[in-house]
Amino acid sequence: MAILSVNVNKIATLRNARGGNVPDLLKVSADIERFGAQGITIHPRPDERHIRYQDARDLKRMVTTELNIEGNPIESFVKLVEEVRPHQVTLVPDAVDAITSNAGWDTVKNKNFLKEMVDHFKSMGIRTSIFVDPVLEMVEGAAKTGVDRIELYTEDYAIGYVKDPEAAIKPYVEAAEAAHDLSLGINAGHDLSLDNIEYFSKHIPNLKEVSIGHALISESLYLGLENVVNMYKKKLS
Repeated sequence: MAILSVNVNKIATLRNARGGNVPDLLKVSADIERFGAQGITIHPRPDERHIRYQDARDLKRMVTTELNIEGNPIESFVKLVEEVRPHQVTLVPDAVDAITSNAGWDTVKNKNFLKEMVDHFKSMGIRTSIFVDPVLEMVEGAAKTGVDRIELYTEDYAIGYVKDPEAAIKPYVEAAEAAHDLSLGINAGHDLSLDNIEYFSKHIPNLKEVSIGHALISESLYLGLENVVNMYKKKLS
C-alpha cells in the first residue's frame, strides 16, 4: 500500500490571505496526521506566498509521521533543508515565478548538478527524490545520480484519464517498471484526485508514496477533511 502524504500548501495559502493564523497550519497538519495520513508535504517557494520557511522549521518539530520538503534546490532552499533535516527532500525544477510545478527534470542535461545535490542531502541522512516525467531516458538519468526515489509527475495522467485511462496510465507503468529495475523507489504526485487515484495506484507497480494537496483540500470543502483523508487511504489500499 502506498502511503498518503498530504501537501498543506493550500492551507498556508488560505492563512496568508488574511495575514493572521487562521487556519492554523500546524494544527491542521497535526489533525491530518491524526486522521490517518502518513506524511506531510510542503513546497516552499522563495516568495513564501504560501508555505513560509518558518513553517518548515515549525513542522519539523511537530510532525510525527514523515516530513517531505519539495522545491528547486536554489541556495535558500538548500540552506533550509540543511537546517530542518526533513525525512525526505524532493527536487523539483520549478521556476521562481511558477504558479505550480509543470515539468520534471531533464536528468540527462542536469546530471552533474542533480548528483551534487543528491550526494549532499544523502550525506545528511535525508532520503532524496527527483521529480521526473514518465520518460524512460529521464528515469535512467535519475538513477545515475544515485537518488533514492523518483516522483512521477502525474498531470498528463490526470488529463488523459478522463478520456482514456488505459492510454493515460501506460507510460507511467513503463516508467515505474524501469525505475524498479534500477532499484529506485517510486513516488507520484500532481493532479491526483479521488476520481483517478484508485486506478493509478492499482496499475503502478511498487508505488511507495503519493503526495496530494490541491485536489484533497478542495474535495474536503464538500466532504470534510477527515473523511477525505480516509477516502484516499481506502482507494490506495
